[in-house]
Amino acid sequence: MQIISTIAMISINETLIIQLISFLIFLFIINRIMIQPLRSVSREREAHIQKIELDTVAAEKKVEQVVKQIKKQETKAFDTAHEIREKIEKSGKLEADEIIRVTLREAENLSKENHRQVSAMVEEVRKSVRKEAETLAVGMMEKLLDRRLSS
Repeated sequence: MQIISTIAMISINETLIIQLISFLIFLFIINRIMIQPLRSVSREREAHIQKIELDTVAAEKKVEQVVKQIKKQETKAFDTAHEIREKIEKSGKLEADEIIRVTLREAENLSKENHRQVSAMVEEVRKSVRKEAETLAVGMMEKLLDRRLSS
């Protein structure tokens, strides 16, 4: 059966309708077998990529929070170390002052003791020199007077 007959290069007959139906069936099968699974895989990939992007953003925020927390702890540790260093310096200064005071007292006591010992020695030497001077004076007077003096 011939629907239209023309002398042109294209002829429309029942084979064209069968080819059109075959093509539509082919499109339906291809859609079911290839296109729909590809679309679902593509959607799954996009969802997975979005999830990864969200996780990445959340991880970046967490990292920022951890960095801030570390900086706070670092600042706190620095402040604590500074306070400890100041306390140690103050304690060292007080201890040094105390050592200096004790040393000065000991030096003063040693100086007094030495002064006392030197004074005692000087007194002994004076007594000794006085005795010798008296003996020499008596001897000189006896020689000058040419007689013996009685003591």
